Amino acid sequence: MHASDTLIRKNVTSMYEQIAAQLREEVLGGAFEPSGKLPSEAALVERFGVSRVTVRLALGRLEEESVVERKQGKGTYAAGKQVRHALDALRSFHDSLLMQGLKPKMKLLALDLVPVPEQLTERFGKKVKECTFLQRLHLVDDEPIAVGASYLPAPVAAMDWNEAERQPNYAILKSLDGRGVARADVSIGAQLADRELGKLLKVKTGSAVLVMTRTSTSVSGACCDYSVFYIRPERYEFVASCSFSSAV
Repeated sequence: MHASDTLIRKNVTSMYEQIAAQLREEVLGGAFEPSGKLPSEAALVERFGVSRVTVRLALGRLEEESVVERKQGKGTYAAGKQVRHALDALRSFHDSLLMQGLKPKMKLLALDLVPVPEQLTERFGKKVKECTFLQRLHLVDDEPIAVGASYLPAPVAAMDWNEAERQPNYAILKSLDGRGVARADVSIGAQLADRELGKLLKVKTGSAVLVMTRTSTSVSGACCDYSVFYIRPERYEFVASCSFSSAV
C-alpha cells in the first residue's frame, strides 16, 4: 500500500502529524542510514500526496523534537548523523567514506605537472623539481562535502583523466611502486571559505570550513603525498581511538 493511502485525511493538522509520526518511526528505525539524509520535500510531497506546506509542518515538528536537522539548501538529516573520519587508521579520504557504507563520488578538477612549491621543497627533497597537482571535489549523495588539493609524485600526471578521477590517492600511489603509503601525519584546523571554495562547496563566502592537512610518506621515508582537504563541517567529524595505560 502506498504511504499516502495510510493517512486519514481530516484536516491539515492531523495530516502533518501523521506524516511526522511515520517519518519519526523511520528515522529512529534507521531507515535513512547510512547518510542519514531524508528524501527532499518534493519527494515527500509526491510520496504522501499532500502539499509542500503540510510536509514542511511535519518536518518542523520533527525538528522541534530534535529528531531531524534541517539545513537550508542542503536537505533534512537525522539529528546527530555525521560522516566520520577515523584519524587512527591509514586510509584515504575517499575510502573513509566507503567504509561507512556511503556512495561517495570524486570529480576531478585539476591534474597538472607543476614545479614543486617552495614551501614543499624540504618535504619532497631538494632534488625533486616537479610534482603532480591534483584537485578533486568529493561528494556524498551528490552534494559536495570536501575539496581536496594534493601534491603527488610527477608520474601521476601521466594518468588518464578518468582513472585519476576514480582512484583515491593511496590507490594511485600503490600502483606506482606496489607498496604505497607507509605513514601519514594529519593535522586539523579551520579557516574561512573564499569565493572559489564557497562556490565549490556550496557554502557562503566567509563560512567556516574544516581543514585537514595530511603528509604521507612511502616505505623509503620520502614524502609521496601532501594533501589539504577543505571540508564542510556541519555533517563531518573526526574521531580517534586511544588505549588506556596504567603506567605512571
